[in-house]
Parts: sequence; structure tokens; C-alpha cells
Amino acid sequence: MTTDSIVGALVLGIIEGLTEFIPVSSTGHLLLIGHFIGFKSEGRAFEVMIQLGAIAAILSVYFTRLTRIAVALPTSAKARHFTIGVLLAFLPAAAIGALAYDFIKAVLFETPALVCVTLIFGGIIMLLVDKMPLQARYTNVEDYPLSLYIKIGFAQCMAMIPGVSRSGATIVASLLMGTDKRSAAEFSFFLAMPTMVGAFVFDFLKNKDALGQDDWTLIIIGLVSSFIAGFFVVRSLLDYVSKHGFALFGWWRIIVGGLGLLGLILTQS
Repeated sequence: MTTDSIVGALVLGIIEGLTEFIPVSSTGHLLLIGHFIGFKSEGRAFEVMIQLGAIAAILSVYFTRLTRIAVALPTSAKARHFTIGVLLAFLPAAAIGALAYDFIKAVLFETPALVCVTLIFGGIIMLLVDKMPLQARYTNVEDYPLSLYIKIGFAQCMAMIPGVSRSGATIVASLLMGTDKRSAAEFSFFLAMPTMVGAFVFDFLKNKDALGQDDWTLIIIGLVSSFIAGFFVVRSLLDYVSKHGFALFGWWRIIVGGLGLLGLILTQS
């Protein structure tokens, strides 16, 4: 383990925390930046497992609300409805992610040009959707119909392609199906919890025998730094999107994707 790898893990962890909950694709950013700084983990486990730090951040911010829902489960139909809805939304990604794991890691994660293209394309879609005169029928994530939870869950599967963005796919789908901007972003938070914990556990089981002490040290560095960065993003994002929408993130995606393509062209010429 070198100083460069430690710094790389720290930087990538911060980037993970800053980008996990905004619709710009944290994985896409990690893969692109890792490509250009020469950071590559065993089995690409680092890029997946440090997401647990960002999830820990959201758990800490939503601890009181999650506790309230858990305590109310035996007596509240609303709490049970929401819990079932989150689990239903989680299942499509869990099934497809497990089935396509090897292809995702061996092909999609190793194609930086694909990441750039999906960043740009997703940014254009986000700009278009943000300008649409959509009517919000659902404003509380705990009251979404079960069918809506399921549809959002299938939309999340698009994020198997790095650069699409898990939060971006769920937010765009939610908006198009009648949610307001704040609850769309908030539900992407809640759906991230089982999705990212599941991804961490699955990746751990797949790679635990191949990961050495140095790998685990880098993962822990990334986890801690992603937790700290993610904590501040979660606390401020909902207020931002409620007032300003998602246009900033659409332009961000287009610029990062464009710079990434330029960098790939220059390094290959």
C-alpha cells in the first residue's frame, strides 16, 4: 500500500459521499476518476463497498424517523405500507444485480467511455424533465401507492449501467409518475438503504477471500470519508431541490461526461 493509494482512497471516499445521493452517478465518478489517477481495487470491491459509508450517513440523519416507523410497524398500517413499499422497490435491483453481477463488474465497470456517454445522456434527460410542467399527485413518500414503489424499483435497475445514477433513475421515474421533487429525492434516500447494504454484503461475499489487509485498509478509509461527506449532502439536498430543482445536476453530468470523453481521447492519442 502506497501513499498514492491512501490519498486515492481518501479522495474517492469523499467523492462517493458527495455524489451518492445527488443524481450524478457516484459509481460513474469513482470509475472515471479512478481510471485517470490509476486507482483500481481488487474485484472493484472498493467502489461498491465504500458506499456503505454514505448509507451510514443517511441512517444517522434519518435515525429518528426510521425508529418511529419501526416502532409503529405492529400497530400502524401506514408504517407497514411504507416498509413493504421500500422492500418491493428494492427487489428488482437485488435480483438483476445478482444475476448480472459478473457482466457488470467485468464489462460495464471497465468501459470508461460508456460512463461518459451515460453521464451526458442522463444529464440531457434530467434537464428536459426538470423543465416539464409536471403535476405532482404524491408528496409524501409514506403514502405512495404500492404500484408506484414497484415501478420506481424497476427504474432503479437502469443504474446497473455505471453513469446512469441510482438516485437519478429513481428521481426521474418518480417525477414522471407524479411525485413532487422533494419526495422523489427523499424516496431515493430510503431506497438507497437496502440497495446499498445489499450490494455491500453481496460484494463482500464475492470478494472476501481475495481482499488482503491493504485492500481492507483502503476500504475503511473510503468508508469513513464517504460517511463524513455524505452526512452534509443529505442534510442539505432536500431543501436545495425543493427550491431549485435538478438542472444543476443535469449540467454537472454533461460537463463531467464531456471532460471525461476529452480526457480519454487525449490519453489514447
